[in-house]
Amino acid sequence: MDRAEVGALVQLAADGDAAAWKSLVDGLGPLVWSVARAHGLSDADAHEVYQTAWFRFAQHLGRIREPEKTGSWLASTARHECLKLLRASKRWTPTDDPQLLDRPSEDRTPEESVLDSEEAATQTERVRRLWQEFEELGERCRQLLRVLISSPPPSYQEVSAALGIAVGSIGPMRQRCLRRLRARLEARGTI
Repeated sequence: MDRAEVGALVQLAADGDAAAWKSLVDGLGPLVWSVARAHGLSDADAHEVYQTAWFRFAQHLGRIREPEKTGSWLASTARHECLKLLRASKRWTPTDDPQLLDRPSEDRTPEESVLDSEEAATQTERVRRLWQEFEELGERCRQLLRVLISSPPPSYQEVSAALGIAVGSIGPMRQRCLRRLRARLEARGTI
């Protein structure tokens, strides 16, 4: 079927012409089947994809903007449905093989996922509080600590030149700044 013929049949089918619908299914059905079979689906799953693709087409029949591209639309819909089925089948694999049944699952349980997300949220909050307290330090401490945490770490001579601090004062000043930051975080219950 050429595109112009497909476009005309789609218009007729949208207007309720059953013969046009049958012609579309007869002409484009093999395309939908080939997409389903190309994904290695079982006969039952390929049949389900075939039916779903045509069902979706029927749902959107009156809204298709480029009816001459119906073949592409059906192929894309069938592909999407195949991928959805394949993703779902990976979640559940029926088996009676004891070695597979005893193997630990690679999937996270819902409880583990909740715990992970709570832990991530707690960590995010701790980091936010850390930077909030960091911003409350004096300008000199913020400058020094920012320079010292840069990557790669600068030498004390480079820090001295950049900030105008004597090399011998950098270590003690860093310790005082970190003690202040720790005290602020402890006072807020962050650490």
